[in-house]
Amino acid sequence: PAMPEDLMILIAAAASIAFFHTVFGPDHYLPFIMMAGSGKWSIRKTAVVTFFCGLGHVISSVILGFLGIMLGVAVSQLEAVESVRGDIAVWALIAFGLVYFVWGIRRALRNKPHTHIHSHIDGDEHVHTHTHMEHHSHVHKPGSKKKMTPWVLFVIFVLGPCEPLIPLLMYPAAKNSIPAVILVSGIFGAVTITTMLGIVLISCFGFHYVPSARLERYTHAIAGATISLCGLSILMFGL
Repeated sequence: PAMPEDLMILIAAAASIAFFHTVFGPDHYLPFIMMAGSGKWSIRKTAVVTFFCGLGHVISSVILGFLGIMLGVAVSQLEAVESVRGDIAVWALIAFGLVYFVWGIRRALRNKPHTHIHSHIDGDEHVHTHTHMEHHSHVHKPGSKKKMTPWVLFVIFVLGPCEPLIPLLMYPAAKNSIPAVILVSGIFGAVTITTMLGIVLISCFGFHYVPSARLERYTHAIAGATISLCGLSILMFGL
């Protein structure tokens, strides 16, 4: 049977809203781009972390939407819950960025290059520059930070709402069409995650060609500052 026209319009709306919601929401991709660069994540790890954070981001709103449908909650009430979740997620993003920024600054200061003059018995002298972090840092510290960061991002993204999804879900639900609700949710989620992955991976691939040797020490601090500013921009401008 042919697909009803109103459902086709709803599917087109779900796909386009998901795409633009993701593109115009820097919190959907900037944290992954910055963390992948500063943590030297592989393309595979970057893709996996982005995918699961995107999945958590969409599924949490879908679950809330389904609960609202089953309990007969009004769209305005669900959107109020989503708004509170959004505020928590934004503040969590800002806090995470600030903590990472401070950690990055401390790491950069401890890793400041300095020179040593070595004198030999034959009277020759030579100077070499090095950083203490390269040789004397404890291996487990960066490792624990790397393991923790994806989980922090995942929690923030599960908290983060997909505001446009609720009205999209409620329309087919009002017509008692659960298959339509599932279809709209699936398309919205697939487009959101695909757009996130596309932006993140293309950006990470492009960064490989940007000369950043001078900024190497400050990559963690820059990542933290960018993530925090990303959160602040959402808070101030409602991106």
